[in-house]
Amino acid sequence: MARSRQPSTPPAGFDFTLHMRRLCEDVTDRVAALRYVDMSRVAISFCQTRRATEHGLFATLTPMRFSGGREYVLRGGQRWASQRLVDESGREMLYILGFYLPRFLERTFDEKLATITHELWHINPKFNGDIRRHGGRFFAHGPAGDHDAVARRLAREWLALAPPEALYAFLRLDFHSIRRLHGPIFGRKIPTPKLFPLDASPRATG
Repeated sequence: MARSRQPSTPPAGFDFTLHMRRLCEDVTDRVAALRYVDMSRVAISFCQTRRATEHGLFATLTPMRFSGGREYVLRGGQRWASQRLVDESGREMLYILGFYLPRFLERTFDEKLATITHELWHINPKFNGDIRRHGGRFFAHGPAGDHDAVARRLAREWLALAPPEALYAFLRLDFHSIRRLHGPIFGRKIPTPKLFPLDASPRATG
C-alpha cells in the first residue's frame, strides 16, 4: 500500500538584513580594529536593484551626522540637519549600512566579505555618526587602494578567528541559490534620510 505524503511546509523565506546583522555583530566583536563599532546603533537595510550587473554600488554606509559628528551643516547661510532614524525603543541610529541586491550577492565569497569590512571600516573610530576621514584630497578612502587593502586584511583576520560557519554560509551562495533553498529574500528597507532646515525636525522611526 502506498503511503500518502504529508504536504511539505513552504519555506518561510530568508531575512537578509537579520543574517547580515548577526554577521556584522560577530565581525565587530572579534576583530579588534572594529570593536569600536556599536552595531545596536547601526541600521541595516537593503535595496533591490533591477539587474544583477557587475557595475554599480554593492553596498553603502550612510552617516547620520556631518564632519566631526556635527548635527548640522551650513548651506547658504541656513543650518541643515539630517532626518533622524530611531528604533522601536527610541534609540537613535548613527549609521545606515545598506546592500544592493541581487548585485551584492552575485560577487564572490571573498568579495562579499571584503565589501562588508570595507563599509564597517568607513565608520569613524570615534563612532560619532561621521565617516572615517583621511587626510588629503581623497578623504573618504585615502590613497588609491589603501581602504580596500585594509578591508581585505580585516576580512581575512575575521575568518582566521574561526567564527561559526553558520554565520557566513549564505555568503557562499548567489541570489538565486538562496531563493531556491529558502524562498523569498526579504528584510528592512530604509529610505535615504533627507536634509531639512534645522527649525523643522521630522523624525523617522525604523
